[in-house]
Amino acid sequence: MSGWSDMFRKDKGGARSHSGRGSRKQGNTPMPAVRYATSPLLASKTPPWRIKFLTGAIGLAFAVLIGRAAWIQIIHTEFYQQQGANRYERRIELPANRGRILDRNGELLASSVPAPSLWAIPKDMDASPQELRKLARLLDMSTPELKKRLGGSNNFVWLRRQADETTAQQVAALKLKGVHEIKESRRQYPEGEAAAHVVGFTNVEDKGQEGIELAYDRDLSGRDGQRHVIKDRLGRVVENVGDLVPAADGREIRLSIDAKIQANAYQRIRDAVAAHKAKAGSVVVIDTLTGEVLALANFPSYSPGNRRNLTGAQLRNRALTDTFEPGSTMKPFIVSWALETGRVKPDTPIQTAPGRMTIAGSTISDSHPHGVLTVAEVIQKSSNVGTVKMAMEMAPREMWELYTAVGMGQKPQIGFPGAVTGRLRPYKSWRPIEQATMSYGYGLSASLFQLAHAYTVFAHDGELIPLTLIKRDNPAADEPALHTSSGGLGWSQAVAARREQASSLVPVKGTRVLSVETVREMREMLRMAAGNGGTSPLAQTVGYSVGGKSGTAHKQEGKGYASNKYRSWFVGLAPINKPRIVVAVMVDEPSNGKYFGGAVAGPVFSQIVQNTLPRLGVVPDLDVQTHIVAQPAVEESF
Repeated sequence: MSGWSDMFRKDKGGARSHSGRGSRKQGNTPMPAVRYATSPLLASKTPPWRIKFLTGAIGLAFAVLIGRAAWIQIIHTEFYQQQGANRYERRIELPANRGRILDRNGELLASSVPAPSLWAIPKDMDASPQELRKLARLLDMSTPELKKRLGGSNNFVWLRRQADETTAQQVAALKLKGVHEIKESRRQYPEGEAAAHVVGFTNVEDKGQEGIELAYDRDLSGRDGQRHVIKDRLGRVVENVGDLVPAADGREIRLSIDAKIQANAYQRIRDAVAAHKAKAGSVVVIDTLTGEVLALANFPSYSPGNRRNLTGAQLRNRALTDTFEPGSTMKPFIVSWALETGRVKPDTPIQTAPGRMTIAGSTISDSHPHGVLTVAEVIQKSSNVGTVKMAMEMAPREMWELYTAVGMGQKPQIGFPGAVTGRLRPYKSWRPIEQATMSYGYGLSASLFQLAHAYTVFAHDGELIPLTLIKRDNPAADEPALHTSSGGLGWSQAVAARREQASSLVPVKGTRVLSVETVREMREMLRMAAGNGGTSPLAQTVGYSVGGKSGTAHKQEGKGYASNKYRSWFVGLAPINKPRIVVAVMVDEPSNGKYFGGAVAGPVFSQIVQNTLPRLGVVPDLDVQTHIVAQPAVEESF
């Protein structure tokens, strides 16, 4: 306390007095002024340990900061750079355009077009019940369904993918908060139902699901590109970073299909199914010069661009996926092998009376007795007994190797999804009755496509040729379209051009199965089968010679055969002396009174040949008549 006493004394003893801020009065006695410079608190010495502690604490803090900086910028720099990039850097996809699908002449079969897709942010929406009802109606859904969809997420929900422009405009006119539109890509299929089973379709993500769209999805899809950008907190692009990776568009696929031949084939089989009140039908058309498939049509079909309520029956590519017992269409192969091995000649007589024969307790019959038939007449009349008598002179292995050589029991190598193998059992397991029935097409199974492929042996001078759905490269790759408009070639000029191109085409090489001489003899027999006195006179065509073989079979049902359900088909060649096309027709379950292949499928073959050969520039080889007078068909045995 002595310090304070001295200070007060000093002030009393002569220090100058302060007024105002320097002193205060308490009553009449002035307060002494305080000199802070001489404060004992400031005058006291700071302990040395405290200075050291503060210095150490500050140093430690700096060490921690330096360590943290080293951890972030040196040791763990990649992690933090990535975190920064995640917050500001964005990768924007640059979608590739899906490649087009074209027919052999450049006609468009599938292409991509922009389509609006509608989406919403449910938490931003404040639509009234009336507005929700309008929106649901435009989206073709019920109001409860729309509410359920909007309730699935607060931040994002699709309302309609790939909508049409009219719907998008009507939705935009509602001006609903939280409803937005973006542009996506949608596939368009100009040929619709006619080419649906060949072209196939994609899903909403533009991925192939069926047909060529699936088989060549990788080629058609291309490769998406990308660019890296920096966005601000509002999502705006402020800077491009890194190199731009451009999108590589999908490549164009050019099919062997001719859109006009395809459309005609579809129309003809559709009309035949309707006329005969049938369940379904299929057509395959093959160019025997190049091995290209010109048409592959099925009915019922579907629209690839509108697949609502699509059924499995519509979706099935029956020509490739459905197998059946080929029946009498196998007889020409047995007779050809008998000719090839020198067992018979075309005029060799065979006794078929009394129209039936028994093997191991089972009876094989003809539709009616024929008596003695030549080998050629066995094909013309479609005699089961005559065919079996030739087949039973062969070893089972011979027949098995022959059937295998023409593609039975083997998956078609055309790179198309869904193609089936069929059934051909090993020859070692055949019993005599099974060998007999296999000679006229029972006990094995094949698709219509396999059957058409097998008949290329007769069309290509004994060679089984490889088939393709992709246009082959050849000197006449760009064929002129048959247009009559002023912008294109006239009909006669285009046909003449195609004839010239056909002469320059390089025939495809095949695998030798039969000799040229045997095949020429068989073609004459097939001409007889499709002519008057044969089983298929209705297959004849104005201006062109034809040949082929009909088939009729009871459909399998459970472990046996249905007595009133049939499958009818016809496989033929034209022109018969120098075949350019093979046409195979199948009608499933005709139920309007006719069921023989010659009567049901034969006329469809005739119509398709009549349309196809002129389009290929094939010169008629018969005098053109105004009509064909066909005698009643001989009932074939089946």
